[in-house]
Amino acid sequence: MNTRTWLDDGNRRLLDAIDALSDEEFAAPCALPDWTRAHLVAHLHLNAEALSRLVSWARTGNRTPMYSGQDQRNADIEEYSRRPPAELRALVRGSAETLARDFDALPADRWEREVETAQGRAVAATEIPWMRTREVAVHAVDLATGITFDDLPGDLLRALTIDVVNRRFSLGEGPALAAWITGRAGPPDLGPWL
Repeated sequence: MNTRTWLDDGNRRLLDAIDALSDEEFAAPCALPDWTRAHLVAHLHLNAEALSRLVSWARTGNRTPMYSGQDQRNADIEEYSRRPPAELRALVRGSAETLARDFDALPADRWEREVETAQGRAVAATEIPWMRTREVAVHAVDLATGITFDDLPGDLLRALTIDVVNRRFSLGEGPALAAWITGRAGPPDLGPWL
């Protein structure tokens, strides 16, 4: 499969899981510390909007950062998490559909344009679909509705694992990770990766 197929399949899986939640279940904790499912759905919506801004940057050449800053991102997630579940369902579905249309409309010659992630990494626009695929895949599990990593395609899991290992190595965590994977030590204390 390719990234877009993973993303489209993952969006269906995730949006179906969100739609199946009762209004009351939005207030339940998700798998992420200190977040409810409403926080996670708000984050997913705002992330799609943020990635659409990167697609716009690639299309126009005008700098449109994902977020104005980490504090504002966090405040927006908190504010959106208090919206009614019906509104959150509509927002997350709408922003996912808008992002898909933005991908489809981006001219072929703009995919190599450089944009900047929220962490300040310069990447080609070709990375944006993978950035969303990671969010959708991992957060479908984090939603805590019964979706597990076992439900994700094997080739996606391989790509995700390689991506995470590469990120950990770039952060200097390679030795501890290698010691754990080879059975020489317990699991390392790793911080969040997304």
